[in-house]
Amino acid sequence: MVKQVKVRVWLAGLVVALGALLVWLDPRGPQDTAIDPEAQAQEPGHVLENAEITLFGENGSVLQALKTPRLIHTPQRSETWTEEPEAILYDSENRQWLASADVGTLNTSTQVLLMSGSARLIAPDEGWQLDTELLHYDGLNQHAWSETPVVLQQPPQQMNASRMDVWLNESQVRLTDNVRGTHPPATQR
Repeated sequence: MVKQVKVRVWLAGLVVALGALLVWLDPRGPQDTAIDPEAQAQEPGHVLENAEITLFGENGSVLQALKTPRLIHTPQRSETWTEEPEAILYDSENRQWLASADVGTLNTSTQVLLMSGSARLIAPDEGWQLDTELLHYDGLNQHAWSETPVVLQQPPQQMNASRMDVWLNESQVRLTDNVRGTHPPATQR
């Protein structure tokens, strides 16, 4: 009986000694790791579905409203990525301009919106629409532009160009480089 107790004590001591040895050898023990600010800046802070964002000007007026089925916001970079964004852009007279695309990126500090993939800008009051692959919009200056080929339509008229600028406050569109268009004569009744 005493022999069994000695064997059990010896086995228990061996298990404790091996456990202590493993703890001492384990390199995965608690370590102080510094947070990489570069990596942290890449991490999204918010992921929202069916989101709506409204950006206001300094005087409290609405400058942009954005609706999207999926939104990812990275606060360290003041950047918001949107999927299939639908934007309402407001000019100084509070007229609405509609913009849409496959993907959008909004810089919330500068209010610059970049819309890519089948980007479209519509002026409902004037009855025209502009289609391009990449549309930039500066919300603080109400200026939209594209440096990719554009199509400006106001049926039955249509114009193509390599570049365009739109100033919402002035209701002015400028097409530049390789401008071509179709302007059918007015039909007589």
